[in-house]
This record gives sequence, C-alpha cells and structure tokens, in this order.
Amino acid sequence: MNRLARARLATFAVALLSSAAAPAFAAPAPDAPAPAATPAPAPAAAAAVDASAYSPQGADTCLGCHNNPAITGIFHTKHARPNDPRGPFGHGGLQCEACHGPGGAHVRAGGGPPAGLIVFGSKTVTAAARQNSQCLGCHQSNAAHDWPTSAHAASDVPCAGCHTLHTEKDPVQSKATQIEVCTSCHQAQHTDLFKPSHHPMREGQMACTDCHTPHGSTAPAQLVKNTVNETCTSCHAEYRGPFLWEHQPVTEDCSTCHEPHGSAQPALLKMRAPFLCQTCHEGAGHPSIANTPKGLPGGMPSAYLLGGGCTNCHSQVHGSNSPSGRALMR
Repeated sequence: MNRLARARLATFAVALLSSAAAPAFAAPAPDAPAPAATPAPAPAAAAAVDASAYSPQGADTCLGCHNNPAITGIFHTKHARPNDPRGPFGHGGLQCEACHGPGGAHVRAGGGPPAGLIVFGSKTVTAAARQNSQCLGCHQSNAAHDWPTSAHAASDVPCAGCHTLHTEKDPVQSKATQIEVCTSCHQAQHTDLFKPSHHPMREGQMACTDCHTPHGSTAPAQLVKNTVNETCTSCHAEYRGPFLWEHQPVTEDCSTCHEPHGSAQPALLKMRAPFLCQTCHEGAGHPSIANTPKGLPGGMPSAYLLGGGCTNCHSQVHGSNSPSGRALMR
C-alpha cells in the first residue's frame, strides 16, 4: 500500500474514531431551559471521504493498464511535480483521480467503460461544462476571469479540446504547433494563412495568441487589446499616430483595408489599388480610371497610375505629419 492510500485510510479511521468517542449529550436539569435546537450537519459535511470510491494505490493502480507514452508523458509536466502542494501529484494529492474523479468502481470492474469518471476531450461523453469545472477549479486566476463570456465557452469547447496535458509540451502553447491546433476548427483562417501575403505564422514567428485571447476578452474577436487598431499597432507602431493629417479609415479600423489572416493581394490588402481606394473615393474627375486612351490627360494613361495605383502619389496613406501633406502625398 502506497503513502497516498495509507493517508486516505488514516483520515477515514480518524473520522470514525472521533465520532465514536464523542460524549452523549447529558439530560438537562428539570428547571433548566431546554437547549436551542441545533440543525443536523449536512451529510456531505459530516461524513468522511469514502476511501473505497478511489483506486487502492492511486496512480500505481491506473498505470497497471494505462501505461503508455500517451499517458505517462504527464510525468514530464508541471501537473506531476511531487514537490508542488497545489498540483495533483503533490503530497496528499489524489494524483490521476484529482482530475478524472474517483476510479474505484472502474478498477473493481476490471476496466471497461469509465462510468462515473471524467474523460477529457472534445469527442467524449463527458459534458464540456463538467470537464472545464475540473480545470477551472485550479486555474481560476489565469484562465477563468473572462471565460464565462468567451466565444469558446458559448460554443461548449472543453479545455482539453485545445490543451493536451499528457504530453511533455502542450502543442497549443508553442508557436511552431499552435496554428495547427487553432485551425483544426478555424479552417477559413487556415486557408488564408496559405495565401501569398500573410502574417509569418506558418514560419513560426507569430502565434494566434499574439492577437487573440482564447480564454475570453471584452474586445471584439477576443483580441488581446481593446480594439483592432490597438492590437495591430502594438507591432506596427509606425502607423499608430497621431498624425497631423489622418486618413479616416485608418483611425477607425485597420481591417477596413487589410485582411489580417492572409490575402492574395500585397500587404494583406482586400483589393488592389485603385479598386480598393475607389470603394470610398469617387474616381470621376481624377486621372485614376484608364477606360480609353482619351480618358486621361494627353490621351495616355499615367505610367505611375498603371504601375502601382494611388499609392505612387499618395504614399503616406496611413497618415502624414508634413504641413503640406493634406492629400497624404508626403
């Protein structure tokens, strides 16, 4: 019998001895006032933990059947540190059953369907709310603050749908592998990341969590900052401003012109210039539409226009600090 099992049985025995040794209440004196009625303690509070509900030797019992690298990898993680009193494998902890629940019935049945146990993952019979309650019981400070209002919670996504705790390194916590975990559900964004213009996520230089907070946020799209622009300019500081001459779409929302996850156009643009610019700016009266050779001054289209669009002249499209930069040309 290991130390954990002995501790459980000792706790159970102490509770039984204490209840047996407790003195009975003496009858009150004839003229003494009757004592106030004391409510009976709740059964859950009065009863000791049923040691038989747990496996007799903790993790040693579990590993008798579940001894494979997919399970034993947990011993290389923070959850299995024996010197961490907060962890399941700390002194007096319930080890595997701290997360999966009491497994005594499962052991006595010789295995088989894990009735009553909590099975983690996105394709199990255990409800996501029950799975997540086990995780959030410990991770209140670093995960549960905004979780109830998050999109993942509203979609009943279990923690174990993204996190893999029985591996030495959780894939979702590494920039090199996080993208595959997130895009297993967010497939439209997975497609965007393979377009010619994209953020360097496939190259391992960025991760989804550089912009998004998966555990919940008060910002739109669970962004790490309050707005889209604050999130973008945390890296693209040169476009933060304020500018003497501002471009209104830029100050409102970067995604008015840019596709954040990837685009077939350069610079993550939604469309090429001048077509993108003309979604707001009327082209009539301005040498920007080369319909025919007679449509432009001199009968010839401008080489600057045909070569690169509006930004050949209006180069400071994100804003200008030049006193003569009203048209964002410098």
